[in-house]
Amino acid sequence: MMGEYVIYYRDKVVGGIYDDRFLVKPTRSALAMMPDAKRELPYEGAKEMLLVDVDNIELMTGLLKAVYADLPAPKKKRQA
Repeated sequence: MMGEYVIYYRDKVVGGIYDDRFLVKPTRSALAMMPDAKRELPYEGAKEMLLVDVDNIELMTGLLKAVYADLPAPKKKRQA
Protein backbone atom coordinates (compact mmCIF):
# COMPACT_ATOMS: atom_id res chain seq x y z
CA MET A 1 0.00 0.00 0.00
CA MET A 2 1.19 3.48 -0.78
CA GLY A 3 2.25 5.98 1.91
CA GLU A 4 0.50 8.97 3.34
CA TYR A 5 1.34 11.88 1.00
CA VAL A 6 2.58 12.28 -2.56
CA ILE A 7 4.59 15.48 -3.11
CA TYR A 8 3.99 17.40 -6.34
CA TYR A 9 6.17 20.26 -7.53
CA ARG A 10 4.74 22.18 -10.48
CA ASP A 11 2.48 19.29 -11.59
CA LYS A 12 5.18 16.59 -11.36
CA VAL A 13 5.49 13.93 -8.66
CA VAL A 14 8.93 14.47 -7.08
CA GLY A 15 8.56 12.35 -3.97
CA GLY A 16 6.43 11.76 -0.94
CA ILE A 17 6.11 11.46 2.79
CA TYR A 18 6.03 7.83 3.85
CA ASP A 19 5.97 6.75 7.51
CA ASP A 20 7.25 10.17 8.64
CA ARG A 21 10.11 10.15 6.09
CA PHE A 22 10.54 12.60 3.21
CA LEU A 23 11.70 10.61 0.18
CA VAL A 24 12.46 11.87 -3.33
CA LYS A 25 12.91 10.12 -6.64
CA PRO A 26 16.56 9.18 -7.28
CA THR A 27 17.04 11.27 -10.42
CA ARG A 28 20.44 12.17 -11.84
CA SER A 29 20.41 15.59 -10.15
CA ALA A 30 19.18 14.25 -6.81
CA LEU A 31 22.00 11.69 -6.77
CA ALA A 32 24.53 14.40 -7.64
CA MET A 33 23.26 16.68 -4.86
CA MET A 34 23.06 13.89 -2.26
CA PRO A 35 25.59 11.20 -3.27
CA ASP A 36 25.64 9.69 0.24
CA ALA A 37 21.89 9.77 0.81
CA LYS A 38 20.36 6.68 2.31
CA ARG A 39 18.07 4.76 -0.06
CA GLU A 40 14.82 3.50 1.39
CA LEU A 41 11.64 1.83 0.18
CA PRO A 42 8.60 4.05 0.60
CA TYR A 43 6.36 0.97 0.86
CA GLU A 44 6.60 -2.73 0.10
CA GLY A 45 7.00 -3.43 -3.60
CA ALA A 46 8.07 0.12 -4.50
CA LYS A 47 11.31 1.34 -6.03
CA GLU A 48 13.96 2.79 -3.73
CA MET A 49 13.93 6.52 -3.11
CA LEU A 50 16.35 8.92 -1.42
CA LEU A 51 15.86 9.96 2.21
CA VAL A 52 16.04 13.76 2.58
CA ASP A 53 17.20 15.72 5.63
CA VAL A 54 14.22 18.01 6.19
CA ASP A 55 16.17 20.31 8.51
CA ASN A 56 18.16 21.69 5.55
CA ILE A 57 15.76 24.09 3.80
CA GLU A 58 18.30 25.21 1.18
CA LEU A 59 18.92 21.59 0.17
CA MET A 60 15.21 20.83 -0.01
CA THR A 61 14.49 23.89 -2.19
CA GLY A 62 17.29 23.15 -4.64
CA LEU A 63 16.51 19.45 -4.62
CA LEU A 64 12.85 19.90 -5.59
CA LYS A 65 13.82 22.21 -8.47
CA ALA A 66 16.53 19.80 -9.66
CA VAL A 67 14.31 16.70 -9.50
CA TYR A 68 11.56 18.60 -11.33
CA ALA A 69 13.96 19.46 -14.16
CA ASP A 70 15.01 15.79 -14.50
CA LEU A 71 11.47 14.39 -14.76
CA PRO A 72 9.49 14.14 -18.00
CA ALA A 73 6.46 16.35 -18.57
CA PRO A 74 3.22 14.99 -17.11
CA LYS A 75 1.04 13.04 -19.52
CA LYS A 76 -1.92 14.99 -20.83
CA LYS A 77 -5.31 13.76 -19.67
CA ARG A 78 -7.79 12.55 -22.25
CA GLN A 79 -10.78 14.72 -22.93
CA ALA A 80 -14.13 12.94 -22.52
